[in-house]
Amino acid sequence: MQETTPLNAQQAQLLSQLVDGLSTEQLAWVRGFLAGINHSVRHAGAQTPAGTAPGPAAPHLTILYGSQTGHAQEVAEHAKARAADAGFKVDLFAMGDYKASRLKSDKLLLVAVSTQGEGEPPDDARDFYEFLHGAKAPRLEGTRYAVLGLGDSSYEKFCQAAKDFDARLAALGAERLVSRVDSDVDYDAPAERWIEDTVEALKRVAAPASPAATPTTPTTLARGIGSAESLTLAAFAGGTPAMAASTRYSRKRPFDATVIENITLSGRGSSKEVHHIELSLEGAGLTYEPGDAVGVVVKNDDALVDELIDTLALDPQATTTTQDSTLSLRDAFLRAYDITTLSRAFLEKYAALSASADLKALLAAGNETALRDYLYGRDVLDVVRQFPARKVKAAEFVGTLRALQPRLYSIASSLAANPDAVHITVGAVRYESHGRTRRGVASTYLADFAREGETVPIYIEANRNFKLPSDTHAPVIMIGPGTGIAPFRAFVEERQALDSPGKNWLFFGDRNFRTDFLYQREWQRYVKDGVLTRIDLAFSRDTQDKVYVQHRMREQGKALYEWLQEGAHLYVCGDADAMARDVNTALVDIVVEHGGLSQDAATEYVKTLQREKRYQRDVY
Repeated sequence: MQETTPLNAQQAQLLSQLVDGLSTEQLAWVRGFLAGINHSVRHAGAQTPAGTAPGPAAPHLTILYGSQTGHAQEVAEHAKARAADAGFKVDLFAMGDYKASRLKSDKLLLVAVSTQGEGEPPDDARDFYEFLHGAKAPRLEGTRYAVLGLGDSSYEKFCQAAKDFDARLAALGAERLVSRVDSDVDYDAPAERWIEDTVEALKRVAAPASPAATPTTPTTLARGIGSAESLTLAAFAGGTPAMAASTRYSRKRPFDATVIENITLSGRGSSKEVHHIELSLEGAGLTYEPGDAVGVVVKNDDALVDELIDTLALDPQATTTTQDSTLSLRDAFLRAYDITTLSRAFLEKYAALSASADLKALLAAGNETALRDYLYGRDVLDVVRQFPARKVKAAEFVGTLRALQPRLYSIASSLAANPDAVHITVGAVRYESHGRTRRGVASTYLADFAREGETVPIYIEANRNFKLPSDTHAPVIMIGPGTGIAPFRAFVEERQALDSPGKNWLFFGDRNFRTDFLYQREWQRYVKDGVLTRIDLAFSRDTQDKVYVQHRMREQGKALYEWLQEGAHLYVCGDADAMARDVNTALVDIVVEHGGLSQDAATEYVKTLQREKRYQRDVY
C-alpha cells in the first residue's frame, strides 16, 4: 500500500483495519466522512486571489428519509456521500425534523422511505406525509425529485408509502429525475442502483449551473488522512474503539456467537413456547444499546428443502450462482433463498414459468381478497405442488425467489449489566395449516438447535428510533405484551446498572398468569428493589372478558397522563396490526379524558410526543 499511496505504515494498517468487513452502508458513511475531511483540508485557510471572482455555488440537494428501524436512513446517508462526492451541497433530514416551509425552495429532492403496517409511513414521517397530502402543500413546478421505497413484498401494500410520496410530488407539479424504485427486504443492490442512477441524473440536471466537480480520489483521501493524523480508527467509525471493532461484523459477515444458555420461559401447559437465549460476544468487539436488535443469519429447514427439490424434480447438486457465490442447489435453498414467505411478486414470476391459467386467474384484478386468503398460511412448496411446472430449470426457478433475509430480535439485555453477552427472547412458531406442519425459520432453529455450546451467526442491528431518554431522571412508561417485553428487560437492566433515578412503569400482558408471565421473578425483584416503580398486568385468558394492555392503560389513565405531564417517555413494542393500534387509540382517549382536550387536540398532543421522541414504537 505504501508503494502506491503517501500513507505511512501505521496509517496503512489503520485504513486496512477500517475497511475490512465493512458493509456497503458503512463504507459509504466512511467515504462521506473522509470526503468532508479532504474538503476541509484542501480549503483550510484558502482565500480567493485578489481580483478573482468566486466560482459558482455548488448545486444544492435536499435528501429526506422516513425510517422506522434505520435502513432508509442508512440509504439516505449513502446517497448523501455519493452526491457530495459529485460536487453537490447536500442537506439530509429525517422527515420529522424537516421544516415543510422550505419545500417550495428545495428544487432538487430525494426521498428514501420505508413502509409500515398496512401501507403506512414510518412514525417519524407521518407529519410530513400528512402535510404533503393536505391542502397546504405548495405547487412544486420546477422541482426535480426521486423516490426510493423500502418494504417487504410479502405485505399486500408493498412500498405503499413510497408510492404515495411519488404520486403526490408528481401531482404537485414536480418532475421525476428517475423512476421510483421499490426495493424488497434485500434492498442493498436496488438501493445502490437507485443512488447511481439518481446521482447521474442530478449531474445532468445541474451541469449548466454547477462548477466542475472535484472528484474525491484515493490520493486526495490519503492526503486528507495524512493531514489529520490525530484522528483514530475509532473516530473514522463514528464512535468509540469498541464501536470501530463492531463494524467487522454485519449481515454479510456475521459473528459466530456461542450459545451460553437456552431456557424455556413458558410454563408447563402454556399454549406458547418462548425461549430465553444468551449468546456470547467474547472476542467480537460487538457493542449495542438497549433498543437495538440482534440479526440472526438463518437457514431453511432441511426437510422442507429436500421436499421442494424433489417436487421440482431438480438435481440437488446442480450449481447455481447467487449474488455472493456459486452453490449447489440444495445449499442455495438452505441458506440463500426464501422458500417460506409467499408474496404476489413470487406468484407472478412463477405463474409465467408454470403457464398455469388458474394461478394467473388468482392474480387477476378483482381477485385481491381471494389472493390475500391464498397467501395466508402457505409457502413455496404449496404453490409448486398445486401448480406444477413441467421441466423447470434450476436457474429459472431460482429467479422467482427472493434472498433469504436475517431475522431480527429485540435485544433483551443491557451490555452494562452483561458484558460480552447479548440476550434475546424468542417465541417459537409452530402450527398446522393446509394439511402441513409449519415451522418458523429462525424461531424453531433457535429453539431447537441453538443449544449450549453451539454457535449462531449474528450481527447487531442498531435501532436509532427506539432509545432510552438521555435524561436519566425522565420517567419511562413501557408497554410490551408477549415477546414485546424483550427491549424493556434491557431498558430496566440498563437503568439499574447506571443507577438512573427516573421512575419506570411496565405494562405487560399475555394469555395466562401461571404459564406466560415472562421473566416473572425478575420483575418481582425489580419491584421489591424499587427499580420498577409500577407494573400493570393483563392476562387475557384468565378472565371471562379478555383483558389486554390497552385496558390496563385506560384503568390507570389518570396516573399515566400525570406521568406524561411530568415528561415521561412512552414506548410500545410488539404486534403492529392490532395491539399497537389499540394502544395508540387508548392513549389518545386518555389524553381526552384526563387532559380535558378535544379529540383533535388530544391527537395533536400524541403527535407532539412522537415529534419530541417521547413516544417511540418498535412494532412488527
